[in-house]
Amino acid sequence: MNTYHWLLALPLALGAATGAAQSTTPAGRPSAAEHSQQVATFQQKLNAEYRNPAESPLSAEAQKSFTGLPFYPVNYAACVEARFEADSLGAPFQMVTSTARRPQYRKYGVLYFSFEGKPQQLVVYQSLDLQRNPEYRDYLFVPFTDRTNGHGSYGGGRYLDLRRGQIQREKLVLDFNQAYNPYCAYGGQYSCPVPPAENRLRIAVQAGVMSDH
Repeated sequence: MNTYHWLLALPLALGAATGAAQSTTPAGRPSAAEHSQQVATFQQKLNAEYRNPAESPLSAEAQKSFTGLPFYPVNYAACVEARFEADSLGAPFQMVTSTARRPQYRKYGVLYFSFEGKPQQLVVYQSLDLQRNPEYRDYLFVPFTDRTNGHGSYGGGRYLDLRRGQIQREKLVLDFNQAYNPYCAYGGQYSCPVPPAENRLRIAVQAGVMSDH
């Protein structure tokens, strides 16, 4: 998990070069009990990453007082089944980041889903840099913003990670409880993808990692 996050937001000290994926369980919304366990596992793994000095994006000083990331309460309604529509014509483009770095991505497809009774959609992206790495070839990336940004969650938006194997019969489970912050939320030494305008949700997603500021 940590290596993937590191590849998304390379430390600036490494210069201009190229974040945990959700469970690879196929489409089919889990029960409330199963979902609660999945979210607990996700939170435990993410906290373990941030505690580990070899993996953490936190400064050495911040690590000393770190007791765990702030999370919204588990929100079962924020675990939704989405319809996936592939985009086979998506041309490569340069993803804007928090720095001058412009990694190559392509639009992999679009997710259509309902959230709190309202139709929503998010674009799924695929990193061309990671395509060349066998270990991460099946990883997909969903950066997004919503109305909690700056009001409970990090102002710069959050990320969701997916795997191609999660898409079954053009459907997958999208769990916003596994939304996490870009490394840039914890320091200016990283170069993080900025969620594109087409992934601005006009709803408040009260799930996933919160801001600690």
